[in-house]
Amino acid sequence: MKRIVGIFLLILSVVNLTLAEETAFRGVKLADAKGKQSDASLIFSDTNKNVVLRVADHDVTTIPYDQIDKFSYEYTKKHRITQGAIVMVASLGAGAIVMMTKSKSHWLYIDFHEQSAPKSLVLRMDKKEYKAIIEAVKTHTGKEVEYLGDAKDKSKKEHKG
Repeated sequence: MKRIVGIFLLILSVVNLTLAEETAFRGVKLADAKGKQSDASLIFSDTNKNVVLRVADHDVTTIPYDQIDKFSYEYTKKHRITQGAIVMVASLGAGAIVMMTKSKSHWLYIDFHEQSAPKSLVLRMDKKEYKAIIEAVKTHTGKEVEYLGDAKDKSKKEHKG
């Protein structure tokens, strides 16, 4: 009897874990039209069946799962010029090395519609969370994330042709 109760409790706890009601990511920045980035939280709410973007404890956008058209992922690489210049004050050699390295930024684009108007959000994801966010998109919304690759490679191809 104890074994049956134990198995039942194990199954119940697994079911509760798979039916997560809300998953939040705090390592996100919301990019506005001018390129300014604000710290934000990205929340997947299975209870309400929506994605919430929150900045400073205010819900900026709430997007129902059924109004999301697609998710896209892209990354950019750039040299660490500013950081290298700062390090160069202390050590010329170390600063030059830092300038030669590249930082990588991870971007998530959310295309959705409100009534018949198409809209889009651009989020910069933390390098420690971007894989988990992409996985959460699939888990919570059921949508696949389209991989766009390196933004710089894409812009080179567009300028050549």
